[in-house]
Amino acid sequence: MPEMLALEEARDLVLSKVHTLDAETVCVLDAAGRVAAADLKSDIDIAPFAHSAMDGFAVRADQLADATPETPVCKRVIAEVAAGDVFEGCIADDECVRIMTGAALPTDADSVVKYEIVGVVEGDGLPGSVVSFTAPTALNSNVRAAGEETKAGEVVVRQGEVINCAGVGFLASCGIVEVPVYRRPRVAVIAIGSELVDPTEVPCPGKIRNSNSYALAASARAAGAEVSILPIVKDDLETLKAEVLNATHTYDFIVTSGGASDGDFDFIKPTVEQLGELFMTLVNIRPGKAQTFGLVNGVPVFGLPGNPAAAYVGFEMLVRPALRKMQGFSIYERPSVRARLATDAKKKDPRRIFLRSTLSRDEEGYVVTPAKNQSSGLFGVLQRSNCLAVLPEGGEGRSAGSVVECILLDVTEEVCL
Repeated sequence: MPEMLALEEARDLVLSKVHTLDAETVCVLDAAGRVAAADLKSDIDIAPFAHSAMDGFAVRADQLADATPETPVCKRVIAEVAAGDVFEGCIADDECVRIMTGAALPTDADSVVKYEIVGVVEGDGLPGSVVSFTAPTALNSNVRAAGEETKAGEVVVRQGEVINCAGVGFLASCGIVEVPVYRRPRVAVIAIGSELVDPTEVPCPGKIRNSNSYALAASARAAGAEVSILPIVKDDLETLKAEVLNATHTYDFIVTSGGASDGDFDFIKPTVEQLGELFMTLVNIRPGKAQTFGLVNGVPVFGLPGNPAAAYVGFEMLVRPALRKMQGFSIYERPSVRARLATDAKKKDPRRIFLRSTLSRDEEGYVVTPAKNQSSGLFGVLQRSNCLAVLPEGGEGRSAGSVVECILLDVTEEVCL
């Protein structure tokens, strides 16, 4: 029987047994939040031409070198260029072109002077007017150069990079409308327990609604997976073995809840052991000591406890990292911060304890308030928590004002704090 593992050992073990999935091609709009499976290159320079960064007048900077309020340089406006238009004529020394933001810079111009600081001597500033410049301007001022962001053929998104919403726009500007990304894992969620009924039923005495499947399915979706909730399995070894074995033919990862301890009706451990390879049964954490992990037909099977908090902590600490690795992500742990305890945190269990808590800020920094009721059977506490306050291994609690690590549950792994 596998021994009890430290959390880090358990996470390393799980990650060592899962692999990044193969690639698929998706529409660029569907690539947000996905991991690029190949280097992606632009087909053109970005920007493809030099253009104005604001509304103003296109000029040559050297012609304004001597401009002052006392001796302004005056020029006639010979044309107006809107975004999408091109001025292909010549600009004489005493001429300029009115230009709009995004419009292509005329060939004879190298700078743009913004409209607000240019005086109008004759007319209304439109073509045919005379305008005055009372100060020099820098070469290439208010001009976005051709190829400023990238050149044709350059890599704009690298393999393994997470594509965000701005990246979708960047790829579109580079002519990339189909994107190779790592496939999302197909996850089966199975609730185990003869006491469970569907949430649509009003439970009779001795029965409870199957809520874990929905919480775990939502968690798997939040981790990027495609999820199916399979039918409830009663407390029967052969039935559970048949369901798990059948699921391995369709899914990339199987998550069960319930039946993870050593009771007479706890069958996920013998199921994995008899059908495949059993690697882990106990992790030195609370809640969630009973964590079953193994491979059946090469498919990872993870047996979480039946208590909601124990299942949730196990998922966050061990299953979520595995699902992220399968999608090509390289960061597996949620960000954490150090925070002062608002209240005493008693501790008698030597395991590492995760307290469902609320993180806030005051004038001195982060403050964390553990929920008063830390029962592992409660969903409501999890709903109202935004972090897990960590009490490390050992028998000592922490007094109010002590600083503890807090794992953030509502911040993605890519955020650096």
